Amino acid sequence: MEGKEPATEMEALIQRLRLHRPPPSPYAGDPSTAATPNAGELFKPRRAAVLICLFRGSAGELRVILTKRSSSLSTHSGEVALPGGKVDEGDADDAATALREAKEEIGMDPCLVTVVTSLEHFLSKHLLVVVPIVGILSDIEGFKPVPNIHEVDDIFDVPLEMFLKVSVFVFSHAKVGYTA
Repeated sequence: MEGKEPATEMEALIQRLRLHRPPPSPYAGDPSTAATPNAGELFKPRRAAVLICLFRGSAGELRVILTKRSSSLSTHSGEVALPGGKVDEGDADDAATALREAKEEIGMDPCLVTVVTSLEHFLSKHLLVVVPIVGILSDIEGFKPVPNIHEVDDIFDVPLEMFLKVSVFVFSHAKVGYTA
Protein backbone atom coordinates (compact mmCIF):
# COMPACT_ATOMS: atom_id res chain seq x y z
CA MET A 1 0.00 0.00 0.00
CA GLU A 2 2.97 2.27 -0.45
CA GLY A 3 2.34 5.61 -2.08
CA LYS A 4 -1.28 5.90 -0.95
CA GLU A 5 -2.55 8.62 1.36
CA PRO A 6 -2.92 7.36 4.97
CA ALA A 7 -6.73 7.84 4.93
CA THR A 8 -7.06 5.90 1.66
CA GLU A 9 -4.77 3.18 2.97
CA MET A 10 -6.82 2.88 6.18
CA GLU A 11 -10.06 2.68 4.19
CA ALA A 12 -8.57 -0.12 2.08
CA LEU A 13 -7.60 -1.95 5.28
CA ILE A 14 -11.14 -1.57 6.63
CA GLN A 15 -12.59 -2.99 3.40
CA ARG A 16 -10.22 -5.97 3.46
CA LEU A 17 -10.94 -6.74 7.12
CA ARG A 18 -14.70 -6.57 6.51
CA LEU A 19 -14.30 -9.51 4.11
CA HIS A 20 -13.06 -11.72 6.97
CA ARG A 21 -15.54 -14.29 8.26
CA PRO A 22 -14.55 -16.15 11.42
CA PRO A 23 -15.27 -19.87 11.52
CA PRO A 24 -18.42 -20.95 13.37
CA SER A 25 -17.92 -20.84 17.12
CA PRO A 26 -17.84 -24.25 18.80
CA TYR A 27 -19.35 -22.44 21.82
CA ALA A 28 -22.41 -20.96 20.08
CA GLY A 29 -24.79 -23.75 21.01
CA ASP A 30 -25.08 -25.03 17.44
CA PRO A 31 -25.04 -28.85 17.72
CA SER A 32 -23.36 -29.18 14.32
CA THR A 33 -20.25 -27.33 15.59
CA ALA A 34 -20.18 -28.70 19.16
CA ALA A 35 -17.15 -30.74 20.20
CA THR A 36 -19.40 -33.33 21.84
CA PRO A 37 -23.07 -34.19 21.39
CA ASN A 38 -25.39 -32.31 23.79
CA ALA A 39 -22.50 -30.02 24.79
CA GLY A 40 -24.83 -27.03 24.92
CA GLU A 41 -26.93 -28.76 27.57
CA LEU A 42 -23.91 -29.61 29.72
CA PHE A 43 -22.03 -26.34 29.62
CA LYS A 44 -23.21 -22.82 28.80
CA PRO A 45 -20.25 -20.50 29.35
CA ARG A 46 -20.65 -16.79 29.89
CA ARG A 47 -19.60 -14.55 27.04
CA ALA A 48 -17.12 -11.68 26.84
CA ALA A 49 -15.72 -9.47 24.10
CA VAL A 50 -12.41 -7.65 23.70
CA LEU A 51 -11.56 -4.75 21.40
CA ILE A 52 -8.54 -5.06 19.13
CA CYS A 53 -8.32 -1.34 18.45
CA LEU A 54 -5.95 -0.60 15.56
CA PHE A 55 -4.62 2.82 14.61
CA ARG A 56 -1.86 4.27 12.47
CA GLY A 57 1.19 5.35 14.50
CA SER A 58 3.30 8.44 13.80
CA ALA A 59 5.68 6.39 11.63
CA GLY A 60 2.77 4.98 9.62
CA GLU A 61 2.78 1.55 11.28
CA LEU A 62 -0.37 -0.14 12.60
CA ARG A 63 -0.55 -0.18 16.39
CA VAL A 64 -2.80 -1.87 18.99
CA ILE A 65 -4.10 -0.34 22.22
CA LEU A 66 -3.46 -2.46 25.32
CA THR A 67 -4.00 -2.07 29.05
CA LYS A 68 -2.25 -3.24 32.17
CA ARG A 69 -5.03 -4.49 34.42
CA SER A 70 -5.22 -3.14 37.97
CA SER A 71 -3.19 -5.10 40.50
CA SER A 72 -6.19 -4.95 42.85
CA LEU A 73 -8.48 -7.03 40.58
CA SER A 74 -9.40 -10.56 41.65
CA THR A 75 -8.79 -12.07 38.18
CA HIS A 76 -6.04 -11.33 35.67
CA SER A 77 -4.59 -8.70 38.05
CA GLY A 78 -1.51 -6.93 36.69
CA GLU A 79 -1.82 -8.66 33.31
CA VAL A 80 -1.52 -6.96 29.94
CA ALA A 81 -4.86 -7.17 28.15
CA LEU A 82 -7.04 -5.82 25.40
CA PRO A 83 -9.88 -3.61 26.66
CA GLY A 84 -12.98 -5.74 27.13
CA GLY A 85 -15.12 -7.75 29.48
CA LYS A 86 -18.28 -9.73 30.12
CA VAL A 87 -21.50 -9.22 28.20
CA ASP A 88 -24.16 -7.17 30.01
CA GLU A 89 -27.86 -7.81 29.51
CA GLY A 90 -28.33 -4.54 27.64
CA ASP A 91 -25.55 -5.15 25.09
CA ALA A 92 -26.96 -5.49 21.56
CA ASP A 93 -24.10 -7.73 20.37
CA ASP A 94 -20.43 -8.58 20.89
CA ALA A 95 -19.26 -5.32 19.29
CA ALA A 96 -21.47 -3.36 21.71
CA THR A 97 -19.88 -5.24 24.62
CA ALA A 98 -16.34 -4.52 23.43
CA LEU A 99 -17.08 -0.83 22.83
CA ARG A 100 -18.89 -0.42 26.17
CA GLU A 101 -16.03 -2.05 28.04
CA ALA A 102 -13.42 0.09 26.20
CA LYS A 103 -15.39 3.19 27.23
CA GLU A 104 -15.57 1.99 30.87
CA GLU A 105 -11.92 0.90 31.10
CA ILE A 106 -9.99 3.47 29.05
CA GLY A 107 -12.45 6.24 28.15
CA MET A 108 -12.62 5.26 24.47
CA ASP A 109 -15.53 7.08 22.82
CA PRO A 110 -17.34 4.41 20.75
CA CYS A 111 -17.97 7.02 18.03
CA LEU A 112 -14.23 7.09 17.35
CA VAL A 113 -14.07 3.37 16.50
CA THR A 114 -15.16 1.74 13.24
CA VAL A 115 -15.95 -1.89 14.00
CA VAL A 116 -14.91 -3.99 11.01
CA THR A 117 -15.02 -7.67 11.96
CA SER A 118 -14.80 -10.28 14.68
CA LEU A 119 -12.22 -13.03 14.94
CA GLU A 120 -12.41 -16.66 16.03
CA HIS A 121 -13.93 -17.14 19.48
CA PHE A 122 -11.90 -18.83 22.19
CA LEU A 123 -12.48 -20.16 25.68
CA SER A 124 -10.58 -18.34 28.45
CA LYS A 125 -9.01 -20.07 31.43
CA HIS A 126 -12.00 -18.79 33.45
CA LEU A 127 -14.38 -20.52 31.00
CA LEU A 128 -15.63 -17.38 29.26
CA VAL A 129 -16.26 -17.48 25.53
CA VAL A 130 -14.21 -14.50 24.35
CA VAL A 131 -15.04 -12.79 21.06
CA PRO A 132 -12.26 -10.56 19.66
CA ILE A 133 -13.72 -7.51 17.87
CA VAL A 134 -11.47 -5.62 15.44
CA GLY A 135 -12.01 -1.88 15.32
CA ILE A 136 -10.18 0.96 13.59
CA LEU A 137 -9.42 4.22 15.37
CA SER A 138 -8.97 6.62 12.46
CA ASP A 139 -8.37 9.72 14.60
CA ILE A 140 -5.83 8.92 17.32
CA GLU A 141 -5.73 12.62 18.26
CA GLY A 142 -9.45 12.40 19.15
CA PHE A 143 -8.78 9.66 21.70
CA LYS A 144 -8.07 11.07 25.14
CA PRO A 145 -7.25 8.06 27.37
CA VAL A 146 -8.94 8.08 30.78
CA PRO A 147 -8.03 4.93 32.72
CA ASN A 148 -10.63 3.59 35.15
CA ILE A 149 -8.37 3.31 38.20
CA HIS A 150 -10.44 0.43 39.58
CA GLU A 151 -9.79 -1.68 36.47
CA VAL A 152 -6.69 -0.35 34.69
CA ASP A 153 -3.22 0.66 35.89
CA ASP A 154 -1.91 1.73 32.48
CA ILE A 155 -2.92 2.30 28.84
CA PHE A 156 -0.31 1.89 26.11
CA ASP A 157 0.09 0.76 22.54
CA VAL A 158 2.40 -1.58 20.67
CA PRO A 159 3.05 -2.31 17.00
CA LEU A 160 0.59 -4.80 15.51
CA GLU A 161 3.59 -6.48 13.90
CA MET A 162 4.61 -7.69 17.36
CA PHE A 163 1.64 -10.09 17.26
CA LEU A 164 2.14 -11.16 13.66
CA LYS A 165 5.70 -12.43 13.97
CA VAL A 166 5.25 -15.60 15.97
CA SER A 167 8.98 -16.31 15.86
CA VAL A 168 9.73 -13.38 18.18
CA PHE A 169 7.78 -14.90 21.06
CA VAL A 170 9.41 -17.16 23.63
CA PHE A 171 6.99 -19.62 25.21
CA SER A 172 7.51 -21.19 28.61
CA HIS A 173 5.11 -23.08 30.87
CA ALA A 174 3.51 -19.99 32.45
CA LYS A 175 4.88 -16.89 30.79
CA VAL A 176 5.12 -15.41 27.34
CA GLY A 177 7.93 -12.95 26.79
CA TYR A 178 8.66 -10.70 23.86
CA THR A 179 12.22 -10.81 22.59
CA ALA A 180 12.86 -8.05 20.10
